Amino acid sequence: MAGTSAQLSDSLEDYMEAIFHIEMKKHAARAKDIAERLQVSNSSVTGALRLLSEKGLVNYAPYDIITLTVKGKKVAQRVVWKHQTLRNFFVDVLGVDPEQAEETACKMEHGVSKLVLERIHDFSKFLEQAPPEYRAWLDSFKGKE
Repeated sequence: MAGTSAQLSDSLEDYMEAIFHIEMKKHAARAKDIAERLQVSNSSVTGALRLLSEKGLVNYAPYDIITLTVKGKKVAQRVVWKHQTLRNFFVDVLGVDPEQAEETACKMEHGVSKLVLERIHDFSKFLEQAPPEYRAWLDSFKGKE
């Protein structure tokens, strides 16, 4: 899984994430759903879907529904996990506005190393277990502008 994810461009990771979210909501995606979500042209979606299909990550045929393969679902879940981990860290630990956190997570999820991401995740979980006095201390930091 990690090898496959590392072989995907940032753009293809975005497609995987979009397909995952659409599939979770509608059970399958259509090219127009993906184009709308990513704000790209239908021809861009078609090109990306062909590449993802060649890599065995999506089930794709022109004018048909699009679904993730088992392999694709694992890759997409990893991309989504990276995004959510960063977003949650920015909001819950740093006190960043959710909209700004979302935008920043989108940009950073492609470049952050596995080790750094796991440390961010572990630190966030560690803080969740902190005694109340430490939570108040963290909240005082988040209140800064």
